[in-house]
Amino acid sequence: MQLNFDLFANATQPASRAALAAVEVLASRGGVEARGAVFTRREVVDFILDLAGYAPDKPLHQKRLLEPSFGGGDFLLPAVGRLLAAWRTRGDGGSVFDALKDAIRAVELHRDTFQATRCALVEYLMASDVGVQTANRLSDAWLIQGDFLLAPLESQFDFVVGNPPYVRQELIPEALMREYRARYATIYDRADLYIPFIERSLCMLASGGALGFICADRWMKNRYGAPLRKLVAEQYHLKIYVDMTGTDAFNQEVDAYPAITVICREPGGPTRIAHCPEISATSLAKLSALLTSSSPLAAGGEVHEMEGVAAGESPWLIESGDQLALLRRLEKEFPLLEETGCKVGIGVATGADKIYIGDYAALDVEPECKLPLVMTRDIQSGEVQWRGQGVINPFGNGDEVADLAAYPRLRQYLEQHRAQIARRHCAQKNPAGWYRTIDRIFPALCHKPKLLIPDIKGEAHIVFEAGEYYPHHNLYYVTSDIWDLRALQAVLLSSISRLFVAIYSTKMRGGFLRFQAQYLRRIRLPQWRDVPDALREELRDAAIRRDLDACNRAVFSLYGLTLDERAALGGYGD
Repeated sequence: MQLNFDLFANATQPASRAALAAVEVLASRGGVEARGAVFTRREVVDFILDLAGYAPDKPLHQKRLLEPSFGGGDFLLPAVGRLLAAWRTRGDGGSVFDALKDAIRAVELHRDTFQATRCALVEYLMASDVGVQTANRLSDAWLIQGDFLLAPLESQFDFVVGNPPYVRQELIPEALMREYRARYATIYDRADLYIPFIERSLCMLASGGALGFICADRWMKNRYGAPLRKLVAEQYHLKIYVDMTGTDAFNQEVDAYPAITVICREPGGPTRIAHCPEISATSLAKLSALLTSSSPLAAGGEVHEMEGVAAGESPWLIESGDQLALLRRLEKEFPLLEETGCKVGIGVATGADKIYIGDYAALDVEPECKLPLVMTRDIQSGEVQWRGQGVINPFGNGDEVADLAAYPRLRQYLEQHRAQIARRHCAQKNPAGWYRTIDRIFPALCHKPKLLIPDIKGEAHIVFEAGEYYPHHNLYYVTSDIWDLRALQAVLLSSISRLFVAIYSTKMRGGFLRFQAQYLRRIRLPQWRDVPDALREELRDAAIRRDLDACNRAVFSLYGLTLDERAALGGYGD
């Protein structure tokens, strides 16, 4: 992937009128969800400030700090407190305004939030013995109301801290999204808004400067994070990583697990790592001292170091050393799943499920224009228990959408719902094929044996389907003309497969993993021809009985795992 990070120079260019109009709408009306606002607990804010090095025992009045999305002031007010303490300890006693007016820049898009936090900042400064006139002048100097991704900002900054907004692309007006894409090289695939926030923040760091953010960890492993990972690997040092899985880091629940990263503008080096800290001021202060200490780490402690975490576009694999060593061995010795004659896919997305999906028998179209549909709820028991749903197949048996003149019942059914169907994005892109589903339907897949896998699960949930149903878009599937699917089911049910998915995927709240195609394709698998007959039968039998311990025993033999490697996976099969 070739990237042009010089695009950042475009960040200072005037935005289009359409983009500015969209910004104004968001600034005036955007609710908490639309703005991606998530509020960080005070203990975590202090922890991040400590990790970034923004400490009151340093000459902070001589440094510059940037907060790109200050919201209710979760980071801003504690940072101001530290700045005042540093100035009073180390300053020359002159004008507080002259000494501190350039020390902070903080940006907020939402106008009402900006005004409320500005009032809170003035009150905070006055309570800290700063006069009302100076408090107002400092607030005006420090705070910027606008879109951080478009606002003209003088660089460079010694510190950038905060919790960037987590907003999906579909919530951003199209004109504004085009403007962002023209300015930021890391917006790739389905990248969320925090990706360009991190890009611009990194590019505004002075030499030796530190960025300390807490945000969703998805970009560290998934497809859309690849350009940002490349930027970090080539120009920065991933200095500290703290996995916040299962912690109450925010003042409300979030679905995706967050992580804290400290990324410095300095030559690369080892990364210090900690997992799931206790959220208390005392424990986080002790942990920050360990993570930032210049002393060697004690073996077996709660902090460890890893080399080469940020390497090009590769996912950041920040796991226990023994599990990572096992994964690397398997990657070296075995081919990828799809290199062994297996194929991973995802079921059909229609864009209008209430129209295209219904009771199979009641769908009033020609028989070749509907297929029995298997959905996530049909496989909850571990076996397929079809509930009678079907999906309209607007392709008939051809490669293109069917000629409706040849299917009068299909035409009548679709015309009844034309107004809603034609509003879909895929229909507007292709008016002649307005009635197609988002995904192409291949009827032959319905009759092909397959393994079905729901997207989000705590453990692998792999269900054998004999070749009677078409999968819904919430289901991934695996087919093979070479591997016996029952034997493959045992492999995918095993902790070997969970290792690959757990290391490469992002976790969701509750410990759930994303069993998506991009992660399933990373699983390594022996060639079927190399599997002895007795082991083939053992794998098949374990899968049919859904005996997970038996699956693990057979799969560990399949991969030739040592006792230590088995122990790294929890000791299964000892």
